[in-house]
Amino acid sequence: LFQLGGTIGDIEGMPFVEAFRQFQFKAKRENFCNIHVSLVPQPNATGEQKTKPTQNSVRALRGLGLSPDLIVCRSAKPIEMAVKEKISMFCHVEPEQVIFIHDVSSTYRVPILLEEQGIIKYFKQRLNLPIDDQPSDLLMKWKKMADRYERLLKVCSIALVGKYTKLSDCYASVFKALEHSALAINHKLDLMYIDSTELEHSTEVENSVKYHQAWHKLCKADGILVPGGFGIRGTEGKLQAISWARTKKKPFLGVCLGMQLAVVEFARNCLNWKDANSTEFDPDTKNPVVIDMPEHNPGDMGGTMRLGKRRTVFKTQNSVLRKLYGDEMFVEERHRHRYEVNPELTHCFEEKGLKFVGHDTEGNRMEMIELENHPYFVGVQFHPEFSSRPMKPSPPYLGLLLAATGTLNAYLQRGCKLSP
Repeated sequence: LFQLGGTIGDIEGMPFVEAFRQFQFKAKRENFCNIHVSLVPQPNATGEQKTKPTQNSVRALRGLGLSPDLIVCRSAKPIEMAVKEKISMFCHVEPEQVIFIHDVSSTYRVPILLEEQGIIKYFKQRLNLPIDDQPSDLLMKWKKMADRYERLLKVCSIALVGKYTKLSDCYASVFKALEHSALAINHKLDLMYIDSTELEHSTEVENSVKYHQAWHKLCKADGILVPGGFGIRGTEGKLQAISWARTKKKPFLGVCLGMQLAVVEFARNCLNWKDANSTEFDPDTKNPVVIDMPEHNPGDMGGTMRLGKRRTVFKTQNSVLRKLYGDEMFVEERHRHRYEVNPELTHCFEEKGLKFVGHDTEGNRMEMIELENHPYFVGVQFHPEFSSRPMKPSPPYLGLLLAATGTLNAYLQRGCKLSP
């Protein structure tokens, strides 16, 4: 599945359109289906749904050598049948090749809307897919899930402490993983974005209102999440949030940099290594608890990241994360990082209760942490949000939501089965 963003005719997208044009011949017609998405505006002044933008974009697309198999029309309100017939006529496609997607109550309604307009039947015929005509069990479960999403009454609030909060799309995968987990336990998600720099003392001096508002949001949250990131800006605020979660027994999940900073915070405040840090932020620290690993070249940042799916082996059976993952011996999740916990210092942390419950296959890299005597204080070096799905939420995120709603222990006692 390939998505070409932008607008047909934009010079930025021309090389990719040409690549699509050539690819259709290599893939052959039975393996290539071109879906063109177009806006059908409806000006408030007249209320008439306009088809000219769609006609023009389809004409431009055909002029570049691509003919749409499906035209998906986006609109704020349901589109009238006369509009569908007009688009069909002037864009030279059959009426069943024109699909309408209007604004719905939730994104979970979109697949249902597509199915109702016969898109599955079309794909079956167009691509000769070996699927049944009857709706699948998966689709029936999806419909029930969409209905359940709209009936949710209980709310769980999670504070996401990051430094890219001005543009929430930066954390789109994290938000979806949290939403999937909240839906699985029949709760609405109240996600509060907190700029980590606003938790720092410098903000208290410069803008005390912002400082106290940020801390108010953090204090009232049911759970705290610190996601991945790069660079030193905002790290002190993240450390403050992690310290709050640890000392106040607030459910906490640290992902990638969030896990590394949890290790730094523990070293400073529990091991009394006041200058403990990551060499990413302080190359000369006397207590480098997070370091760049040997095969990386610190002099050249390009191409040095540890990327892709990697295996993480559980070190112990007495692990909350292992239970959340279904008591598997190992898991495979996607990585995207350059720095890792210093393996030479891990024994100091474990003596004080911060356990490294997951390693890589060689046992050199620390992949998961759990804090003893805490409702849920967990960190993972990988990015579990990438594998989260609406009907199969990511276990670390599900654990955070369960702990935030006070139902984690009951979930574990049921053998990791969700209540009906």
